[in-house]
Amino acid sequence: MSIEEEKKSDSFAEHAVAVSNDDDDFRLLTADARKAGERALVRKLDRRLMPTAVFIYLLNYIDRVAVTAARLQGLEHDLGLTPVQYESILAILYVTYCPAQIPSNMILSYISRPSIYIGACVVAWGLTSALTGVTTSFSGIMACRVFIGLPEAAFYPGVMYLLSRWYTRKELAVRAAWFYCGLLISNAFGSLIAAGILAKMQGVLGQAAWRWLFYIEGAITMFFGFLTMWLLPDFPHNTRWLNAAERRLGQVRLAEDAGEADKDSDDLTIYDGLVLALKDPKTIIFMFMSCSQLLGLSYINFFPTLTQTLGFNTTITFLMAAPPWIFASACCVFNAWHADRRGERFFHIASWWWVVILGYIISLSTMATGGRYFSLFLMTTGYCGFALTLTWVSNAIPRPPAKRSVAMGLVNGFGNLGNMMGSYVWSPSYGPQYHQSMIVALCSLVLSTALGILMRWILIRENKHMDMEEKKLMEGPGRDRIEEAARLEGITFEEAVKRRKGFRYLI
Repeated sequence: MSIEEEKKSDSFAEHAVAVSNDDDDFRLLTADARKAGERALVRKLDRRLMPTAVFIYLLNYIDRVAVTAARLQGLEHDLGLTPVQYESILAILYVTYCPAQIPSNMILSYISRPSIYIGACVVAWGLTSALTGVTTSFSGIMACRVFIGLPEAAFYPGVMYLLSRWYTRKELAVRAAWFYCGLLISNAFGSLIAAGILAKMQGVLGQAAWRWLFYIEGAITMFFGFLTMWLLPDFPHNTRWLNAAERRLGQVRLAEDAGEADKDSDDLTIYDGLVLALKDPKTIIFMFMSCSQLLGLSYINFFPTLTQTLGFNTTITFLMAAPPWIFASACCVFNAWHADRRGERFFHIASWWWVVILGYIISLSTMATGGRYFSLFLMTTGYCGFALTLTWVSNAIPRPPAKRSVAMGLVNGFGNLGNMMGSYVWSPSYGPQYHQSMIVALCSLVLSTALGILMRWILIRENKHMDMEEKKLMEGPGRDRIEEAARLEGITFEEAVKRRKGFRYLI
């Protein structure tokens, strides 16, 4: 490590939140120990945080969309639902799920134990999901759908914020993709689980199979929610299963990544983050981009229904719904790995929207089984782009953490209004072709592309502004200091300039 880099590390260490007064806190910040210590810390997080987040997300979406699987096995008939009532029970979840994400992330940036908070929310939505199985009327299932949206609101933006408190910009995208694979896998294996339960549990103890679907999935979620309170980390300064040196290193490396400590100032209140996020035009653009994107991808809540249009029975329909999501999971991880490797965001998000548009065009053009099934594979890949959306938000609105947390809640909460609108866009009256639905979704993805291009232009402009500011600093006395540092370290002037280059937005 160079003299300048050691000074930089020491400077950031001074701003890190103190975890103890022992000199051993800093042992992983020395030149000899830093690289190995950082690898070990990231591996520890990858082994504990990532599998926990992925599995909870799998449970999250299985619980949320179980109603679409139950529909194919008599839920509508048993509860006496009309088509409009069924669409309403899908949409009503987002009435609480979307707005609740904003105060939830405000709370998350304020409390000290996110592991307890997120774990309690997992238990709460598991209980609500299980109670859905005992409903006997439209009003009963509507109440369950309203209340399941509240605890679920804490999860996705909350875990994304937690990831941003541990991983650097160059590490975050691939972790976000692995996390999001929980959703994609849930669409694959959730269908298989549903197929098994619905095929084998009909009439057991006098209960319909769709009721057992809610009982079993809800119980599993509650059990794992209690484990989550122990498995998830808190923040870099107070995670209980890391030692003091690892906690110190976790703080310093995030501070170095952004050019300042990843810590809110003492006078910043829980509401200041909301004001700062709303004043930033990037937040507003991301909100509308996410909303139009999710409207374009809102087929997800109707995927078993779309697969059923291929003309097979219920069990075969669920089995055929799995491969497209497995394919999308593989694409998602590769896309995120490549995005981190290249340090690029827009094209790694938007290009998948264009693949979905191609899928819609194929579905609009034919009802042949082969062509229609192929189009489902293309449509599922759209979530490869969505998986990086909050990662891009985190990169574009990095500090202070309170602002970043609220911005992520705003973007994901407002964005899910697209899913709520999609509950009515994919009306059964448009089936089995669903041409009207696909045209609306296609146009929404065109709009999200335009907003993504606007965001990319804004970030490029801001990066150029920072280049100009740094160039001014390197003229006159500033250049003399850089040349002297280069001489002392035995490197070229260009290498010294590259080391001084500060934070830049990923575009």
